[in-house]
Amino acid sequence: MSSLIMSSFASGPISVLASLLLIDIGSTFDTSVGVTGQLNTIYSIAALIVALLMGVLSTRFRHKSLFLTGLVLMLVSAMGCYLAPDFLTMMLSFSLSGVGYAMVNPMAFALVGKHLPVGRRPNAVGGIVAGGALVYVVGAPIIALVAGVGGWRLPLAGFVAPVLVFGFLFSSVGLPSVRAGEEPRAEKGTYYRSFKEVFTSRSAVACLLGDLLRSASFVAVVFYSASFVRQRFQASTDVASVVIIAAAMSYVIGSLVSGSIVNRLGRKPSVVLAALMAGPFTAAFVFAPDFYVSVALVIIASWFFGLVASAANSLTLEQAPRFRGTMMSIDTAALNFGSAVGTVVGGLALLLFGYEGLGIILGALCIVGAIIWGLFAIDPTMTSEVSA
Repeated sequence: MSSLIMSSFASGPISVLASLLLIDIGSTFDTSVGVTGQLNTIYSIAALIVALLMGVLSTRFRHKSLFLTGLVLMLVSAMGCYLAPDFLTMMLSFSLSGVGYAMVNPMAFALVGKHLPVGRRPNAVGGIVAGGALVYVVGAPIIALVAGVGGWRLPLAGFVAPVLVFGFLFSSVGLPSVRAGEEPRAEKGTYYRSFKEVFTSRSAVACLLGDLLRSASFVAVVFYSASFVRQRFQASTDVASVVIIAAAMSYVIGSLVSGSIVNRLGRKPSVVLAALMAGPFTAAFVFAPDFYVSVALVIIASWFFGLVASAANSLTLEQAPRFRGTMMSIDTAALNFGSAVGTVVGGLALLLFGYEGLGIILGALCIVGAIIWGLFAIDPTMTSEVSA
């Protein structure tokens, strides 16, 4: 379990850097915030494509091998970004981090589904989600400090790369070498059956759509909020890093408490209620009259997003018990497609309508996701829902 949390932490620093130093990267390559923000788009598209391939690969190769390969690709990505001479090279290098994430993330959740009983899975999922968010708490101030000394490139070599190396070594020792255990071996028809089981389930598809929409909505908080406070309230990079830390800490707390909330309310009600709250707070922070109110709204939105992320992963994990690797790989694809959609839509809204338009549009997407979960998703662990 600790290995999965550490690996989740290790896969996050490069995203923190892109969010915090978006303006600085744009200055280097003479690109606007809206254009530079498309780094997240190319990351998400790469992750989307590879996550779909992982639905097949997870039935054939060892989860640990796929997991470690993902970390290696993220390391290559970090060094490629460090050396990038132009924005195109930067985008191509950054996309490798999306590839790596698409390999690491679904395998972590699939291992939880295989090795832990159903009652313990919500807490384990919450721990993994919290581990990914905790890097913002630790990484944001370190990245800001190092960038202040040597520019945005230095944190890639001085922080991002070493964390990935440590994550690789820690995972090599701590993760069990388990073949795709719950899923059938790669026999004729296995790949087709795994995808068919996912896409012919109305509940599974609802979970995928819900995750896509909440991921698109979360872009407003995780990717654009730092640039918002820097541009709207003239906050420094150091102050923006504090905002990211506070939001990430709130997200971590939301993720960690989700286990007890899910066990009390159930997976589906927890997802729906949290998403219904996250959407309005996402829309609200861009309308705040001053810096402190805006930051408070970002923190509240982050808490609900942490809760909805953990609860949604817990719900999705139970949708296809025979093909958890495939289910979580497709879900990772949905999340990254949602992130790409959120970045593109958010960037266009920012260019056309300003941050207010960005907040309204992306915040509304999370509410739509809540409606889809509420109407169509089923929690297979609840016998009353299954029999209904």
